[in-house]
Amino acid sequence: MSEYLHSLRRRRGKRLAGTYAQRDTSDQRIAVIGLGRFGSSLAEELMRRGWDVLGIDEDERLVQRYSDFLTHAAVADCTDPEVLRQLGVHEFTSAVVAIGTDIEASILTCSNLLEEGVPNIWAKAISRQHGKILERLGAHHVVLPEHEMGERVAHLVTGRMLDFIEFDDDYALVKTVAPDVATGVPLRESAVRTKHGVTVVGIKRPGQDFTYATADTVVEPGDVIIVTGKTPAVESFADLS
Repeated sequence: MSEYLHSLRRRRGKRLAGTYAQRDTSDQRIAVIGLGRFGSSLAEELMRRGWDVLGIDEDERLVQRYSDFLTHAAVADCTDPEVLRQLGVHEFTSAVVAIGTDIEASILTCSNLLEEGVPNIWAKAISRQHGKILERLGAHHVVLPEHEMGERVAHLVTGRMLDFIEFDDDYALVKTVAPDVATGVPLRESAVRTKHGVTVVGIKRPGQDFTYATADTVVEPGDVIIVTGKTPAVESFADLS
């Protein structure tokens, strides 16, 4: 699963680069299909960021629950392509298939969106096999939220990290308490980049805000630092704390 997640991130990164280069940033409309925990949370956050959100679900109770928070909400079965057309989803540049356990409905809905030519489709997968099917179908971006969050929490539980985010190409950003090897002297003298293969990009002293780190920054014991680098390197560096 870990290797699959890494390859998925790499492919997603390449697709995102092309998508953002071509996307009309003035169009802030999106359809979120499936208003379970993932879909509703996503829809509410998009609303908070100023997007117009059309929320769709077969469950009338869920639609009623979130209708006051969303721009538009509809009770509908999106496995029917005619329903999607009636709702105007084919006119949207972005859509999220956030359907949970019903894999067949997820695949059919994604297929319908692709047939309608929606240019930017995000699809939630609940397993590696489900994700591969969605990828082969042509979904532009596939996410496995439970698995990716599980991997992130595993890093926090088993290591000395305060936070962990992994990006494409096995690259990560970590928040950790500064280890002794990085304290007491300017960063250029501690040479953490040369010795440990990581770069300190931010620092937070107790009672102060985060600030950018420079070569002249002196890290003190107890400081919280933001470190970037290859995942194995930042993992090893955080373990020194």
